Amino acid sequence: MDSSAIIALSAAIAIAVSTIFPALGQGLAAKAAMESIARQPDAAKDIRSTLIIALSLMEALTIYGLLIGFILASKV
Repeated sequence: MDSSAIIALSAAIAIAVSTIFPALGQGLAAKAAMESIARQPDAAKDIRSTLIIALSLMEALTIYGLLIGFILASKV
C-alpha cells in the first residue's frame, strides 16, 4: 500500500469517527436533558441552556475532526 492510499484511508476513518461518536453523544445528552426536564419542569430553562452549550462544544469537536479529514484528503 502506497502512502496516498494510507492517507486516503486515514482521512476516511477520521471523518467517520468524527461524525459517528459525537452524534451518539449528542443523542445521549439530549435524552438525558429531556428526562431531566420531565422530572423537574421548573429547571427547564437552566437545563436547556446547559444542553445548548454542551451540544455546541460537541459540534465543534466534530468540525475539528472533519477539518483534519479534509486536510488529509487534500494531500492525496
